[in-house]
Amino acid sequence: APRPAPAPPAPPKPVVLKTPSDDAVLGQDLQQNGNAGSLRLDRSGAGFTARVTLAGTKVSQPTEACKVALGDGQLLALADQGKPNGVTQLASSGPACPLRFEILEGSVMVTPLAEADSCVFTAADCATTPKGLWGPGAATLLPRAQEFDSARGVADKAVRENYKVMTQRARREDVRPIVTEQAAFSADREQMCRAYVREGSHGFCHLRFSEARALSLATRLGLSGAAPTASNAPRPAARKRPAPAVEGMNPGFEAGAQDQ
Repeated sequence: APRPAPAPPAPPKPVVLKTPSDDAVLGQDLQQNGNAGSLRLDRSGAGFTARVTLAGTKVSQPTEACKVALGDGQLLALADQGKPNGVTQLASSGPACPLRFEILEGSVMVTPLAEADSCVFTAADCATTPKGLWGPGAATLLPRAQEFDSARGVADKAVRENYKVMTQRARREDVRPIVTEQAAFSADREQMCRAYVREGSHGFCHLRFSEARALSLATRLGLSGAAPTASNAPRPAARKRPAPAVEGMNPGFEAGAQDQ
């Protein structure tokens, strides 16, 4: 008898990651690329505030560093724009360098709202480029490199699966823009994360950028606020059981011999 035809592969299912906790970054001192400027978000009543210092270079002497405190160092009131991309989005509205803040896990993605990526403060003779991931320094991140590595695999897979679902559900004429957008995401991640301090040793920026993309795609697929279907939380390290002691032997002998 002829064999039945193999069943077609199951269509890809969208993946929903856990939404970042806003409270995890509130009150934390974050830096652009983990080593420049300063950013601190806090709650104020039902809203959010920010205190931001941007690092840059002098316009008159580009080899010299400079700093500018937005709003003369005062707290900036932020407008809460909801979660259009799956994460909390805030915005400052001052005339000097208005910014968008997207709260990711333990970090904040900052994007200038003006057309240019740079903000030039003429009176301070200072040119700044605030765009990028603002997060902890390398000393905090390096001990967690293995944790980030496993979570990155989950986040990257979520991006791929959600991208596949997007292209399959799209009308034919809408597929090309989605493909172009996905290629741009990979290029933007590479360019932005290259600047994060010691990124090659911990991969923190790559992870957060991928998580944000996966959540954004899931939101566009109509899954905003849905229960997570994949966990990118760190798994506890397995405890090693001590080898049973052999009577008459020095308990540390074998381990010492293997280290030689």
